[in-house]
Amino acid sequence: MTIIDSNRPDPVDDAAPTVGKVEISHLTKYYGANRVLDDVSLTVEPGEVVSIVGPSGSGKSTLLRTINHLETFDAGSVTVDGRYIGYERRGDTLHELREAEVLKRRAQVGLVFQNFNLFPNLTARENITIAPVSLKRLSQVEADQRAMALLQRVGLHDSEKYPAQLSGGQQQRVAIARALALDPKVLLFDEPTSALDPELVAEVLDVIRDLATVGTTLIIVTHEIGFAREVSDRVVFVEDGRIIEIGPPEQVLRNPINPRTRDFIGRVL
Repeated sequence: MTIIDSNRPDPVDDAAPTVGKVEISHLTKYYGANRVLDDVSLTVEPGEVVSIVGPSGSGKSTLLRTINHLETFDAGSVTVDGRYIGYERRGDTLHELREAEVLKRRAQVGLVFQNFNLFPNLTARENITIAPVSLKRLSQVEADQRAMALLQRVGLHDSEKYPAQLSGGQQQRVAIARALALDPKVLLFDEPTSALDPELVAEVLDVIRDLATVGTTLIIVTHEIGFAREVSDRVVFVEDGRIIEIGPPEQVLRNPINPRTRDFIGRVL
């Protein structure tokens, strides 16, 4: 059982409204002796679009994956609408939940990986329906109907093709539809275009732009600086596991205050 010190107050109960607020408080994580997250605190408001940028190895993806408990941590806390995803509080410590409970709570937070992670033996429709049916959220008929609607939403109309029959951009759009299938409060994107050929990037970014306009809480780790400037309410610059600068995109990406941010943006642009 993992026990993590935390100074957060007790989370709210299951009756909390579905709004999509993420609170990260004094988060610290080690890989051996290497501290990959260093006392990170960040609040993302409901419906906000936050992009996380920074050099490779800075802890961006690790931070993202702690939100839905794909990564554990060593100190601090993460909540979505006041609830822990992978832990429960007992006194002054957090104890890791059983995997079944983690899976149930993780449904609140969708994650789109950079390498798609589709099941190769399932069609596009089946990749989308497997989670809501397995978790008994929808019947097979209801899940099929929702899958078809989601595929249309992301601009795909052939639901019976297997991943190997789809382009990289199409596979990533299926992955986005799969993440939406459980109607998550928060949607996370981990470098969603990094595995794509350049000519396929735009089609995936268009889908994310659409999501950003309908009030979904989005947290996006990206190297697409122009895209981050366009869609974000705030941009977070991370280096060496720490938040170096945070603010509106016009500040962080056009007129950064911190010299390290200024150097990074100058090099990538």
